[in-house]
Amino acid sequence: MASERYNSREAEARWQRAWEEARVFETSNDDPRPKYYVLEMFPYPSGKIHIGHGRNYVMGDVVARYKRARGFNVLHPMGWDAFGLPAENAAIERKVHPRTWTYENIATMKAQLKLLGLSIDWTREIATCDPEYYARQQKLFIEFLEAGLVERKTSMVNWDPVDQTVLANEQVIDGRGWRSGAPVEKRELAQWFFKITDYAQDLLDAIETLDNWPEKVRLMQRNWIGRSEGMRFSFAIERADGTPPDGTVPASLTVYTTRHDTIFGASFCAVSPDHPLARALAETDPALAAFRRDCAALGTSEEAIERAEKRGHFTGLYARHPFRAGVRLPIYVANFVLMGYGEGAIFGCPAHDQRDLDFARKYGLPVIPVVAPADADPATFKIGSEAYLEKDGEAVRMINSDFLDGMSVAEAKEEIARRMEAAGIGERKVNFRLRDWGISRQRYWGCPIPVVHCEACGIVPVPIDQLPVRLPDDATFDKPGNPLDRHPTWKHVDCPRCGAPARRETDTMDTFVDSSWYFARFCSPKADDVVERGAVDAWLPVDQYIGGVEHAVLHLLYSRFFMRGMKKTGHTSVEEPFRGLFTQGMITHETYRDPGGGWLFPEEVERLADGSVVRRDSGTAVEVGPPEKMSKSKKNVVSPEAIVETYGVDAARWFMLSDTPPERDSEWTEAGVEGAWRFVQRLWRMVGQTIELAPAAGTAMPATFGEAAMALRRATHRTLAAVSEDIERLRFNRAIAHIYELANTLNATLSAAGTAPAPDLAWALRECAEMIVRISAPMVPHLAEECWRRLGHTSMLAATEWPVLDASLLERATVTLPVQVNGKRRDEVTVARDAERDEIERMVLGLAGVRRAIGERPVQKIIIVPQRIVNVLV
Repeated sequence: MASERYNSREAEARWQRAWEEARVFETSNDDPRPKYYVLEMFPYPSGKIHIGHGRNYVMGDVVARYKRARGFNVLHPMGWDAFGLPAENAAIERKVHPRTWTYENIATMKAQLKLLGLSIDWTREIATCDPEYYARQQKLFIEFLEAGLVERKTSMVNWDPVDQTVLANEQVIDGRGWRSGAPVEKRELAQWFFKITDYAQDLLDAIETLDNWPEKVRLMQRNWIGRSEGMRFSFAIERADGTPPDGTVPASLTVYTTRHDTIFGASFCAVSPDHPLARALAETDPALAAFRRDCAALGTSEEAIERAEKRGHFTGLYARHPFRAGVRLPIYVANFVLMGYGEGAIFGCPAHDQRDLDFARKYGLPVIPVVAPADADPATFKIGSEAYLEKDGEAVRMINSDFLDGMSVAEAKEEIARRMEAAGIGERKVNFRLRDWGISRQRYWGCPIPVVHCEACGIVPVPIDQLPVRLPDDATFDKPGNPLDRHPTWKHVDCPRCGAPARRETDTMDTFVDSSWYFARFCSPKADDVVERGAVDAWLPVDQYIGGVEHAVLHLLYSRFFMRGMKKTGHTSVEEPFRGLFTQGMITHETYRDPGGGWLFPEEVERLADGSVVRRDSGTAVEVGPPEKMSKSKKNVVSPEAIVETYGVDAARWFMLSDTPPERDSEWTEAGVEGAWRFVQRLWRMVGQTIELAPAAGTAMPATFGEAAMALRRATHRTLAAVSEDIERLRFNRAIAHIYELANTLNATLSAAGTAPAPDLAWALRECAEMIVRISAPMVPHLAEECWRRLGHTSMLAATEWPVLDASLLERATVTLPVQVNGKRRDEVTVARDAERDEIERMVLGLAGVRRAIGERPVQKIIIVPQRIVNVLV
């Protein structure tokens, strides 16, 4: 019986059926137990998943199973982030409808996820492309519009002239569209925006309450919101001859700066190519018009603009310095000034800003240092190739700054602000880097924006009782651009208000909208309204959210905004959607290339005994690349089906969780998963050996235990305590390390027990084997169920409570004390907890580290702090 092999393929399929038939993982909103909501970021149904996708789902599953065993009513749902441009691209390339492609992928990926044995409540499944879902999203849009959280305005966008759609900054690569490769243009388009800036300060302040989020994510959100305190003030503009400009351009230039203390170091002003001043001047300046076109090719990405060479076009105009009579600053149009931040205009202080310095050196402009280290000589302090940026805490003072000389930066800022306000040229202002969220996308496969454009009535929301505005089934994808815009009938409707002929909005929503509230819909996925208020208030916030750090800013920030919008529109009282956030590392794998440079799948190669790698079919040498994130493009992927067929899903789960800390990347290797498979088989064998020696399940605990049995029981309960704490803290690899240690202890005890152990030891052996099975169940649930049944239990382990800890067994019979010599740690000693002082002193003085530290010197005194530390004084 003990040598029988565990048949993972048969057992895993059988237990998955049993869980489903027993509806173990279905969650009721009426359950009186305390709630726990665990959620992994839902996937995009792009095709088949690989094992690299599974890590975050398995982590979430461990938490869900553990919390369920601890007595919580656990919500652990799954859905599909199903809208998006890839489906339209597939429609073009494969000549299938996006809906067909998407739902086929959902079916495939759902079956693959089920192979992983996840404890998901599939009755709550949603797909964002279902009209049932996006009807509620359209209702939310209308409610947000009525609440003043939505507006339509003209803005600059990245426009792909081939795909004929707006691109996000991240989709512009080296000035070209990520898919078409066409040079991207800047265009002004009327767009729909969510007014996330209305909550900028609130979103920033509330970051301090998110103490169960990684600090790096909180910092990224703070930086993205980008609060700054500065001055908004105006320069008077004049022409080269000192006269005011004519009426074609404004008489003043308004800027925003956080460094108004450096005003005496200003040597130029610059405006964005999209600034009204630049636009006005370009109408009569062909060279400036050409310069603006060149700037437009950069797109709107801050990263691309930052990397580009700093270039400018002199306008022929000057700005008068507000505090130095006769000093004028030339005004440029510059490619590094963004219209979307501040006023779209700056004054340049080259000595203390690297961009400004690069620009000044290029155009031969003055570089005047005005901030210097406190001990620097103002007469000799110069700026070389790098701008001087004071460090936090560094003592600095103002120089070359007239009435500011000798002041600190803070004092200089206050003085300049006071004088500008007194002169009526400026005001203190708080600014944010955060911009309103543009949600308009010129594509078919997205949630239709539920408004109608009427010449008489303007923008008219679609009545709630006419939702959803459904996508037409007969759209065509044979031409670039938005299929909704060229559809012969769909966009032509009567105005809901006056009945006159009108036009539907043909833009659809950014898919980030779909993922900004799905977690709330999971609370009541069949609700007629957007959500059931009672359900969403009871379940939210999500207790543990798990996903990639790549979503640290936009998705999480948009979700936080959406909760505030839903609160304003009466759907919830909750403002923060996610109480706890964990960002998992990725699964990586070696890459393989044949001599022709083509990528190869892992199953297409073979590693020989000498370590070389060759193609299985031809034996030709293969180039092995370093481990990289699993991706279909490089074929370094492993399918769940292949793993289940060869090793079983529990071995895969065990390896994913055990290899590295969960926040770090983990390399998938054949040797690693084989090692996990060996542990699965080993645990199966030890359970069999235990059954042959131990009493039947449910046998009463002996009244007393001998030394061997007590040692095993202590190890068993210490492991229970450690594994419980590690799962609570998402330290899955450490939990598994503790289980390995206990398995080794059980194995050694089985080997020493003989064929007829004493009743107390036999009972302790069963307790230990059952404990290993129960505490490993969140990680290897199928194996655990099979072992539990084999141990004689009829209950389903997935519905069994977590083991009860006997705290009295956590007391150790011995204690390890650090040993110091004259206050410096030199060694450690392990003694009995009740050891006498004489015995401790004798053992300490016998330690090699202590003897070396003492040398020939006599011992003056030995200080013993019971069960804490020993200090030898010489």
